[in-house]
Amino acid sequence: MSAIVNLPITDWQQPFSAELQDQAIRALEHGDVLVFPNLSFAMSESESQFLSPSIIGKSKNVSFDINNGKLQGSSVDENATVLLQQMMHRYAVFSKGLMDHLFPQYQQDLIQSRTSYRPLEIAGRTTSWRKDDTRLHVDSFPATPVQDKRILRVFTNVNPTGKPRSWRLGEPFEKVAQRFLPNISGPAWGARGFLNAVGLTKSLRSAYDHYMLRMHDSMKADLEYQATVDHLAYEFPAGSTWIVYTDHVSHAAMAGQYVFEQTFYLPVAAMHDEQQAPQRILERMTQKALL
Repeated sequence: MSAIVNLPITDWQQPFSAELQDQAIRALEHGDVLVFPNLSFAMSESESQFLSPSIIGKSKNVSFDINNGKLQGSSVDENATVLLQQMMHRYAVFSKGLMDHLFPQYQQDLIQSRTSYRPLEIAGRTTSWRKDDTRLHVDSFPATPVQDKRILRVFTNVNPTGKPRSWRLGEPFEKVAQRFLPNISGPAWGARGFLNAVGLTKSLRSAYDHYMLRMHDSMKADLEYQATVDHLAYEFPAGSTWIVYTDHVSHAAMAGQYVFEQTFYLPVAAMHDEQQAPQRILERMTQKALL
């Protein structure tokens, strides 16, 4: 299972030694979770109004795109929207600063995607089995193919009452693939072009995307697997931050409320050791390039 690697980081913009940078990138790419127990994200007194589930509409979170400033998913008024955008923008900037300082090797190739704020309690939330994040899974996005890129995420628990974010961490990626890959057939001829043409995907779905999405669904659909697989239960304290490759680490969010999340994409070729990438592991297992 993934290891929890605690690092003594307390400032989003602090410089790091080459030794710590090397430790962090090796652990991250190996499939460990980097945890910063004392790296918090401070919310101002005026921003405390967003510590309520009532700020969102029908979606499960508020999302923000730093590339165009677009905010989605909130139900707040016009004045509060400006403040909410500023808060989300600040978290996006802080997250990127942390990544640039801790992983300078990634800096030129790292692609910053959406920022989300999740004010809803996970435990007890009604959803479909495919969207049920309390089931162990590796990340893969049906409408947003990653093609030759990794999914790298930063999380911060800002719960004001001290409630932790409870996760389960499952078995290593290669063991997950050994279990589910034999029962996954290859993509149908012409499927990726059709899905893109009718707007079901935002770009062409690669063979790698196909296998990852089927593995994501197979994991969540297998209730016996969910109930019996070896896993580690871990609670991320309020006021802590963690970084993880969510396409590599089998994970499930079991309980918790009020969390920020920043998604990044990184080309496999930009990794310190690309042989650790899920794409390379699946290619070795299928003995073909998954393009």
